Parts: sequence; structure tokens; C-alpha cells
Amino acid sequence: LNIIKRRVMQEDVVQYKLFLIQSECLSSQQTQNRLTHLTEEILAKVAPLLMQYIWQHQPFNLKYHPEKCGVPAHIGGSTQFGDNVEDEWFIVYLLQQITKDFPELAARVEDNDGEFLLIEAADYLPKWLNPDTSENRVFIYQGELHIIPSLSKSSSVGFPKDVVPGVEQALALLSTNTEACLASPKIRTAVRKRIAGYPEKIKAGLHHAHCYIPAGIASVLAQRPDLVAPAVSAFYLRDPVDLQACRRFKTFPPDTRVLTMVTFSRCLYAQLQQQQFTPDRRSGFTLPPRSHPQYRAHELGMKLAHGFEILCSKCRTPSSEPDAPVSCNPQWKGFMASLKKNNYFRGELEGSARHKQLTRSAENFFKQSVVSTSSVLTPGEEILRLLQDCDTLAVEELKKQESQLPQEDSDSWLDITAQDLEWMLQERSGIRADDSEEEEVAGYSLVAVSQGMKSFLNTMSSHEGAELPWSSSAQPFNVDPESISSALDKLLGGKAEELDSDDLDDDDDDDEDDDEVDDKVKEEDDSSGNAETDGTQTLDSLKSYMDQMDEELMNTNIGQSFTAASPPSLSETEPGEIQPLDVDFNLVSNLMESLSCQAGLAGPASNLLQSLGVHLPPNSDPA
Repeated sequence: LNIIKRRVMQEDVVQYKLFLIQSECLSSQQTQNRLTHLTEEILAKVAPLLMQYIWQHQPFNLKYHPEKCGVPAHIGGSTQFGDNVEDEWFIVYLLQQITKDFPELAARVEDNDGEFLLIEAADYLPKWLNPDTSENRVFIYQGELHIIPSLSKSSSVGFPKDVVPGVEQALALLSTNTEACLASPKIRTAVRKRIAGYPEKIKAGLHHAHCYIPAGIASVLAQRPDLVAPAVSAFYLRDPVDLQACRRFKTFPPDTRVLTMVTFSRCLYAQLQQQQFTPDRRSGFTLPPRSHPQYRAHELGMKLAHGFEILCSKCRTPSSEPDAPVSCNPQWKGFMASLKKNNYFRGELEGSARHKQLTRSAENFFKQSVVSTSSVLTPGEEILRLLQDCDTLAVEELKKQESQLPQEDSDSWLDITAQDLEWMLQERSGIRADDSEEEEVAGYSLVAVSQGMKSFLNTMSSHEGAELPWSSSAQPFNVDPESISSALDKLLGGKAEELDSDDLDDDDDDDEDDDEVDDKVKEEDDSSGNAETDGTQTLDSLKSYMDQMDEELMNTNIGQSFTAASPPSLSETEPGEIQPLDVDFNLVSNLMESLSCQAGLAGPASNLLQSLGVHLPPNSDPA
């Protein structure tokens, strides 16, 4: 059932739910009232963060959901993050802050991969926890990650690992045994590290660039900077039908272009910048030579204008009847009071330009996220309505502001050097550059290579896969020694009575088969006394075969590629005697040769050593 649910969930969509931790004493109406009130408080609390964030496709949203299919009443929503996975982790940060500021709530979050929080901390999970046993067990509560434990000999708190607890059961256990449900420090650190840097990371994830765009688009973005996201997506996912609307720009004529500053997310800017596109000659867009200092601004503005024109071409002009002002909504006063309580206006005087700008942003956020409307406008309809409502500045006035534009951001972050990539891979794998010199020397030790390989080969693993020798959570796989001994005796011929009939020759006649049966009965009578002798003879025979193979291989290229161990003294060595191989030396030398052939790239040898925890320095010898 869990697999079926995971397949039904849409790709690149994160779903989140906030439950009341103790709701059994409340009626359904009281629960609804409490959750509805909490929704307004939460949105007012996180509004300062959400207003400055540019989402890839859909914003963070919270709505009341009644009880259904065993899931208690809750507030939650879903957000499509598309190519920008950072949207998903920003939502995790929001849920962490919400559960910290509102301790009566516990959050669950998942995407089409399932419990992606556990995927981030996969190296530190207990053995019993896997995708089949994690359903309804992972919560964010009081700002920390909690996992409903499994019953064990040392603890009676939890549920059996093969039992899927209900959400109400899990919440009840979470409220009464909070400490026992707290995830291990390593798991919490792994998740906390992934969302580290917020809320400062919001501004770091934005990119400000100069763009030559039509005056209408400049006016729209001044009101709604977040509409740049659907415009970039429309251009990025364009098709030939969309481009038909761009042969003639009816909504945004190119002769009104002005230079202005546009704010993108880094993902949106990369999508727009990396696209190769030549405009139609009939569109009116012409680009200067590539050597022109403003070529990038012209190119970005041309692409962005195509995206806005595509959005508007897919919808009709909205009604000219003005919408009721938000001040008429009974929720507006409470929402503004919550914003003032959370210091949203930052001491700005009422009536000032900055206060008006913040109020306008709050009104837009209130319309989109707080007020539940039955008919949601498409991005194109919102753009056309803004063009009707807002007073488009004159082209001359906008051109006067071109000389006062702030400097645009550098896009050097698009270029990743080999050193940057190596640092990111090391950071991802948990290897820090500030490790002590003793650890580095131990990691570069050739003795550690041989010892790590031997430890790996001697480690007994389960049927689920090989366990790394340095993994503290590895548990040996129990094996019956008697069954192994019996299998070896059967393989070596020690117990002839256990041989299968398939091993006998089937090509003889019926009379010969009868004789063989009689001989077999006779052999069974004598097998008890000759078993030990047969086993010894078989081992001696195998040893002679191995010695003969060694003699033949020593005269070939394969035999000469191995290095033999040095004998104690030449006097003790008989002529023609085969010396044993130096296994450690051959192992290390062959690994070094494989690493050299990889030329610093990923390959079998480097991946094997990486999994063993051995990190060798790059080859500095060009020979």
C-alpha cells in the first residue's frame, strides 16, 4: 500500500501537514476553529520571510483539511518545487520554525521519494528503519526531528517495526514520550546541516540583474516581483505553438523597452541565462553585437518578454470591474495586527514610501495566501489585471531612472571549477578540509589500504548487502557452522551418500544402472569407515592440482605480473621451488596502477577505497 501511495504522489511536489498534538479533548468544531486561527497566526508569523522569497512554481500555503480516511483534521498544503529543490528544504525550515513557535503542533513532510528527511540522514539510521517501516513515524516537533521508535528488549516505548501506526496513535505516543521519540543526534545534525543558513540564505539565493524589458513588464514586476517565476518557466518550457504568439507582441511592444533591475532566484536566472534563443524577425526584438557592454541585459530582457507574452496569450482580458479592497475583508485587521506584533514594518512611519511599499506587499500576500478564493487567477490573468489597475509609468520617466540603478550581481557562481566541485563532494561525503594531520596521514597510509581490504573481506554481511568494516552499526549475519561443514564435505566428496542422483551418469543402459545401484549400496556400507581417508586424499589431490597450476602460471605473463615474497635466505631456497606471493604488496601496487589509469576520475579503485574510508592523495608523479 505504501508503494502504491508513493507512485500516486506527483513528482517534484512536497506535501506537509500540521497536526494538533493533543486534540482528543476537543470537538470537531473546536478543532476546526483552533486550526483556522492557527493558520492566520502562522502565516502572519512567516509572512516577512515568504514575501521576500521567489518560488519556482508554487508558494508555501496552508489550508484547513477536515478528518478523512483515518487522517485527523489538520492544516497543510503542497508545493511544486520543480527544478529548484531548495524550495523543498526552505519549507522544511519553515516547518521547523513553526513547530518551535507553536509547540502544540507537530508536522509531517514528504515528497514522491517518501520520507526524504530520512534519506538525508541515511548513514545514521537504525537497522530496523527503512521505507517499509517508516510510515507515520517521522515528525517535526518542537523544532526537532522525532522518530516513533520500534519496540525492543531495552525499551517498551514504540510500535513493532512491522506495524504501521495510525497518525493519532503516533501523535499520542509523541506527546507522552517526547524524549524517547527524539531522533539520534547524528540524524538531527544531518537534517539541521541541510537547512543551515536560513533565513539569511534567502537573500543569498537571489540574483539581481539588469534587463531591457518593455515598460509594462517593469510596472508589473514593481508590483509583483514573484511573477518573474511563471514568466521564466513559460519561456523555458515553450513550444512552437507558444512562439506563434510572440511573432507580434500585442501586450508588451518592444519599442517601449527600458533598462531596469529584475530580481530572480538563482535557479530561474540560470534557466534563463543558459537558454540559446533567437527571436523571430517579425517580433521587433533586435539584439546588439555580443561585444556590446549591454548585450546580456538585452538578451535577458528579450527572453523575459517572450515569457510574459506567452503567459498573456493563453488567457482572456479579465473583467474591468475592480475588486473589493482587502480592507473590507474581516480577516484583514487581524492579519495587520499580527504583522505589527511581529515587527513587520520595522518602525517605519505610517504614510512613508517604505511603509506604503510594505503595506502593498502585505496586501498581495493576503490575497494569495490568507484569503481563500473560489476562483484562482492564472499568472497571465494576474499580469493583465495588474496592467489595468496600476498606473504604467511613462517611458521617459523610466529611462530617467536607468542611471540610478544599483549595480547588478556577478554571475560567477554559475562557473564551478574542479576545486569547487571537489570541495562540494567532500563536504557532501562528510570529509572536512580542517581534519587533523594525523587523520590525513592515516588515510594516506598504504598499510591502511591493505588492512581495510582485509577487514572488508573478513566482515560477515547480511543478505541485504555488504557492510562497511568501519560501520559501527554493522551486525554479523548468523551462520550455522555445521551446515557449512556439511556442505563442504558434500562438495569435496566426503559423504558419498549425500550425492544427488543428478550427479550420476545418465548415458548408461538399464543393466548398467542396476549394477551401479548395487555398487552404490556397497559403497554406502563402507563409507562410514573411509570418509576421513577420502577427505584427506581429496585435499591432497586439490593441493597437487594447485601446485601444478602455479608452476604453469609462473612462466606466463600473468605469473610474472605478481611479486613473490622475499625468502628468509637464499640458502634455504631449493632450486625450482615456487615462492609465495606478497599479497599485501600486490594488492596495493595493483590498486595504485588502477588509480593512475583513472587519471583522477571516478572508477572502480577510487570508489572501492572511498567506501573503505581510505582517501589517497592525487598522483603528483607525471611518470
